[in-house]
Amino acid sequence: MDVAIAVDDLLVRRGGRTVLNGVTAHLPAGSITGLVGPSGSGKTTLMRAIVGVQKIESGTVTVLGKPAGDPELRRTVGYLTQAPSVYADLTVRENARYFASMYKGMTRADVDKAIADVGLTDAADQLVATLSGGQHSRASLACTLLGEPRLLVLDEPTVGQDPVLREDLWQRFGELAANGTTIVVSSHVMDEAGRCQRLLMIRDGTIIADDTPAAVRAATGTDDLDAAFLRLIRGTADGLPAVNRQSVGKQAADDHDGANGVTA
Repeated sequence: MDVAIAVDDLLVRRGGRTVLNGVTAHLPAGSITGLVGPSGSGKTTLMRAIVGVQKIESGTVTVLGKPAGDPELRRTVGYLTQAPSVYADLTVRENARYFASMYKGMTRADVDKAIADVGLTDAADQLVATLSGGQHSRASLACTLLGEPRLLVLDEPTVGQDPVLREDLWQRFGELAANGTTIVVSSHVMDEAGRCQRLLMIRDGTIIADDTPAAVRAATGTDDLDAAFLRLIRGTADGLPAVNRQSVGKQAADDHDGANGVTA
């Protein structure tokens, strides 16, 4: 298995509180991994650590063979934050062209494709300040997709999007993964979690499940991922072992080798 992200015994404390408590996970290249957990569980902190913008207490995070945050990773990692990160006084196209200018060889056609991929072609010449909340988020996503990053870290990219657009975005994520891009995506929506090839379920800064959606369903005895997550929470609270907690993802890698895209 070609590992794109290796997180080992990661400890993060903030404000005197432990946010991530000895997290270990190895994510295969060219896969879609979903981070699932309630608000405040540590999902965004883990994503920040992967991108290299989070101060850590101990442990290591290795991304594409280099320490997280290494300057050489800046052009190969795309990071979409929860808060939109584009300029409100520019149009969607102007924002995309500005970010594209940071990459060598990017053309206007590349910019137009990124805008089309997020369903904003009709709003391309509209000021970001006049967009709806969902469109604003998509404008940020378009800029994140520029430059064909080898790793995409997406913090709740489909929040506020309609079902048709969510389906289109997940189709695009699947195409990117099939072409070798590694994707880490957080979501509160369990039907989206089921589209991932790998799930990391987090509660109180601890991984309570690390496996494929199918394996999580099998281990908890339910086809409903919402119910599976609740059973895992209750099980770990009662002292039962987490699902494949120390796994390095053999099953995920096997499924990835045969899946070639998003699995349902």
